[in-house]
Amino acid sequence: MKAIEPKGLHPKNKHLSGYDFPKLMEVLPELKEFVAPNKYGNLSINFADSKAVKTFNRALLKSDYDLNFWEFPDENLCPPIPGRVDYLHYLSDLVSADKGTILDIGTGATCIYPLLGTAICNWDFVGTDIDEETLDIAEKIIQKNQLEDRVILQFQEDENHIFKGIIKENDRFLASVCNPPFYKSAEEAAGANNRKLKGLGLKNEPNKRNFSGNNNELWYVGGEKAFVHTYLYESSFFKENCCWFTTLLSNKDHLKSMYSSLKKLGATEVKTIPMVQGNKVTRVVAWSFLTEKERNNF
Repeated sequence: MKAIEPKGLHPKNKHLSGYDFPKLMEVLPELKEFVAPNKYGNLSINFADSKAVKTFNRALLKSDYDLNFWEFPDENLCPPIPGRVDYLHYLSDLVSADKGTILDIGTGATCIYPLLGTAICNWDFVGTDIDEETLDIAEKIIQKNQLEDRVILQFQEDENHIFKGIIKENDRFLASVCNPPFYKSAEEAAGANNRKLKGLGLKNEPNKRNFSGNNNELWYVGGEKAFVHTYLYESSFFKENCCWFTTLLSNKDHLKSMYSSLKKLGATEVKTIPMVQGNKVTRVVAWSFLTEKERNNF
């Protein structure tokens, strides 16, 4: 069945009507150096400038979510707040529960889903990552925002696994969330960045990016498809531990193989939730191995 593509952000998304730049500059004065009228005469930033984007997102977190500390190295991936908020709103529609714990696979240095999920949905979180230094940065962010009682971080010792070694026998999660690495190699990620810079009319300089992200955030052997299939395969070993397994999916061409594999693995329900931010269309794929009655009583 073909999904109907939405025309914008989720109706509950605070950023649906745009951004209040005067307010954002008031709460975070350092944003001022990046704000100027665009060609339409509206205040905006240069979204091709990674430093401007990072500062802008910090301002959004402080202004709209009362999150006052969000410091991490420039080489780490800087997630777009409106898009991450959208994912959480659609997840909230799916699970229909205001209490419970979410498992964040690959939480990253920014720990963005736990930060936003506690603020928007009042969920608790367990965040995992394969990089200990990344988790140290995330832990500082959690502590500075006084969320130690709401967010637990776990180190995934084996980078070949996603859920194994993380989910314990008696664990119960409302859902898992994940933003999988897209590229197959560092070279592919670099090539994509070069094409983006050329499209934006920017000079292609060594190590210059219009987006941030270290290796484990940007690429995985086999790319998005391989990661996602590992993710859904391992989910089948923890059918009763998680009500819904979900992941972002950038490439819609991977949907067919995902649906085929999930059918073989015994998924009882599979949903594709399209999302739009600006000109970018992505989607959340969600699946469960429980019956509807079991999900309702989870």
